[in-house]
Order: sequence, then structure tokens, then C-alpha cells
Amino acid sequence: MKTLSTQIENLIDDSQYNEAVNIIKESFNLEFKAEFLENNYHFQGDKDKRDIYNITLKRGARKYTFKFGQSINNSGFYAKQGRCITQIDRKYLESKTLYFEIRNLSKIPFNPNCDTIVRPIAPTLYDVLACVQKYEVGTFEYFCSEFGYEMDSISAKKIYKAVVKEYDKMCSLFSNDELEVLQLIS
Repeated sequence: MKTLSTQIENLIDDSQYNEAVNIIKESFNLEFKAEFLENNYHFQGDKDKRDIYNITLKRGARKYTFKFGQSINNSGFYAKQGRCITQIDRKYLESKTLYFEIRNLSKIPFNPNCDTIVRPIAPTLYDVLACVQKYEVGTFEYFCSEFGYEMDSISAKKIYKAVVKEYDKMCSLFSNDELEVLQLIS
């Protein structure tokens, strides 16, 4: 594991993120799938909609499937040319495939000065591994003090439980040594 950790660390230091996760994927016999679900509000307090994906991480018979909110910057369809950018309402799209094929561009209302359709970017394995919980969470008290939550907050308790659940799922897929390697992805 030490050699793998060093190799991953060197790749990340050289900004070769996809190469790093490809080595992890191969070394850990990890399967990754990102399936588009919808463009909607994902996190509590979201002010903008984002693309939501069903993510599956699988190793042999073990798998972990969860919803993942893509960054707002990589979500949604846009029509653009130069500085002209107009978001396209997804209700005009007929396809929900990972590749977001647009079947009938004439149905999509956009500024006539904009001539390019920019498709959203699906999350990569690196995006997902950088976001999932790879560290033991600790007590609720520690969690609140570390992340600035009030201990009497119902939403903080809900978030804490979700983070603990996510960590437990990651522990069911990876050994402690493997989680240490994954902790390099951030």
C-alpha cells in the first residue's frame, strides 16, 4: 500500500488527477457508474439547481449507490457564443441519458445570437472520490465543533447521521489501508 500511496500522491502533486483515480480503480478493482437523474435542488439551502446523479461504486459483490449533486458550474444545458449565455430549461429535452443527446434542437428556446449548445459535464470518479467521506466522523459534539454547527440543531443532527452512514458504506467497500489511499483524493 505504501508504494501505491506514494504513486497516487506524486500524480496528484503533478495535477494528474484522472491518472491517479485510474490507478486506484484498477488496483482496487473498482467499478464506477454515474447515471443522470434530474436537474433540481440537491443540498439544503441550494439557491440554484444542479444536476443530480445516481452514483454506484462497486467492488465484486459489494456496492454503494447514492445520490450525488454535481457542481452548479458543470450542470445544465447552456446556449452560448462569446459572452452570451442562456440556460436552457431541461423540460424541453427529450433524453435523460448520461450523454445528454438532444433529439430536437428546434424545440429548445434560446437566444438566437447564441449558436452553441454546451452540454453538462457528468461527474468523474475523481469528483466523487474527492467528495465522499473517507475519514472517521467522531462524535456529534466533535462534528459540530469542527464544522461550525449548533449542537441543538435538528438539521446538524440529520447531516451528521448522513455523514456517518456514508463513512460506514465506504468502510464496507474498502479496508482501512485502502481508505488511507483514498484520503489522498481531495
